[in-house]
Amino acid sequence: MAMEPEVLLFDEPTSALDPTMVSEVLAVIRRLSKEGMTMVIVTHEMEFAKNISTRVLYMDEGVIYEEGPPSRIFEQPVREKTKAFIHRLRSFRYHISSPDFDLYALQAEMEAFCEKHMMSKGVTQNALFVAEELLLFPSDFLEVDFHLSYSEKDGSLHLIYESTGEPFNPLEEGALEDEIGLKIVVSKCQSVEYEYRNKRNRLLLRIKG
Repeated sequence: MAMEPEVLLFDEPTSALDPTMVSEVLAVIRRLSKEGMTMVIVTHEMEFAKNISTRVLYMDEGVIYEEGPPSRIFEQPVREKTKAFIHRLRSFRYHISSPDFDLYALQAEMEAFCEKHMMSKGVTQNALFVAEELLLFPSDFLEVDFHLSYSEKDGSLHLIYESTGEPFNPLEEGALEDEIGLKIVVSKCQSVEYEYRNKRNRLLLRIKG
């Protein structure tokens, strides 16, 4: 700083500091920012990066994976790894390629995932009920995927159900001969949405707590 550089580079400036020193370092950086100093900062302090930066670059495996203004990167990240990092997501995937799949194996792995991340019994049971009912929906069974995504940031659990085949939206009125299963699914979720992408039917569900 005494040399009055045009750009300052910081590599984890708050690493291994106690809380008092962290506050002091961040205060200095904020002051420099207000004075117009250009800084390139490597940091895992997400709130700090969000509040002070004018541009955010998320790096993964040595390359710039996604970049943009902090408002977009932190509120509406586009790419999967960025979403997982920003929202501290933990995920679980299960692939089904045959009608002879083992439902109990799926449920056991889902339950283990929920227990590992200390989700409530209510959330866990709702996720298991939803998964079982979804597998009763019409499908050609060429390929079915379950994707559970748990956010440590807000404690929410999302389930994405994907199946191959022609567009089929079970949420449309009259799409299912028996809508009891759909009603069960909806009752266990805070929200349910449908989309058709890359020749795959996708149901996006947020599980109730």
